[in-house]
Amino acid sequence: MLMLSIFHFAAAMARWSLKLATWLVACSLNMPEPVVHDTGVFVFVQVQTIENRIGKALCPMRLLRQLRSLLQR
Repeated sequence: MLMLSIFHFAAAMARWSLKLATWLVACSLNMPEPVVHDTGVFVFVQVQTIENRIGKALCPMRLLRQLRSLLQR
């Protein structure tokens, strides 16, 4: 029961700190909070997409196959 209440407290603190950070950035940029939040989500998705592309291109098994094909020529 204690672990459940600690987990609940941590989740509540995470939500609260995210809301506080969003509010602080929105105030400093003089923008509405929803715009700041949506922009953050958009940037996160774009970065995640780029990282996935790079990760796929640099996959160790794929690089190993390319190296083997180059060495066989």
